[in-house]
Amino acid sequence: MIETGFPPLARPDARILVLGSMPGRRSLDEARYYAHPRNLFWPFMARVAGFDPGLGHEARVEALLRAGVALWDVLAACERPGSLDTAIRRASERPNAIGELLHAHPGITLVACNGGKALQLFQRHVRPTLADALKARIEILGLPSTSPANASIPLAERERAWMRLSSYLR
Repeated sequence: MIETGFPPLARPDARILVLGSMPGRRSLDEARYYAHPRNLFWPFMARVAGFDPGLGHEARVEALLRAGVALWDVLAACERPGSLDTAIRRASERPNAIGELLHAHPGITLVACNGGKALQLFQRHVRPTLADALKARIEILGLPSTSPANASIPLAERERAWMRLSSYLR
């Protein structure tokens, strides 16, 4: 079965675009980004952007957008039994129009990929389609996945990597 992701969340003044690969089952079921309670995305971004991690979902999203962070996923749709990135069927991958989003948001200078699969998908589907001016404008940063399935990298190491985003928001 083909699963379809979410539209982007972005304000005109965005400076960072955080890309996941494709929302997991829990996120799709709840129709919101990073819905799994053990996913570390919201706790990490609360530290990066300086908001209370205990806020409700809508307030967290608004705080993130106010801080200059946009959210989206590399894939608009794909076939994936379960939630694991390793289960994404390559022949079914349909990328989002990320180049269009970057063109419409000239303040974005960093694309941060949440996990190795997001980076791999970005390099495969998006980077080759970007105009040279866009390639020159943006830095691409691969970050360790915030997924609970990524327990092999120590928490402190993952958090340190994500804290690098704070320098782009100042």
